[in-house]
Amino acid sequence: MASFTARKLSMVSLVLASTFICTGLVHSKTSIAETNDARDKTVALADLPLQGQQTYRLIVQGGPFSFDKDGVVFGNRERRLPKHERGYYREYTVPTPGVKSRGARRIACGGPLRKPEVCYYSDDHYASFRRISP
Repeated sequence: MASFTARKLSMVSLVLASTFICTGLVHSKTSIAETNDARDKTVALADLPLQGQQTYRLIVQGGPFSFDKDGVVFGNRERRLPKHERGYYREYTVPTPGVKSRGARRIACGGPLRKPEVCYYSDDHYASFRRISP
């Protein structure tokens, strides 16, 4: 009986380990592809919605911003943006006409607060990003 239990435990451990390894490989490939997509896709500042252009100008000016969460650290947990140390990216709300909440539109900028090195626009709450070309 003990032998059967030991074999069963070994099999379960093997299945779990394989699952975690395979999941990690798939996830890392997705992250790399998504990061490359964010780097390759661009949008001209002039092509952003008017609210996006205004938010970008406020970012460069240092505010004032409409929402308390504007300027907070963006963790990039979705790994859609190129990898940097925590605190590199900050997020800002791009207001959506007719929406009372923050809505889904954001700009995430990396680098110094008033002189960001790079900014990205998302109109789908971080599902995708496009690099802003000023």
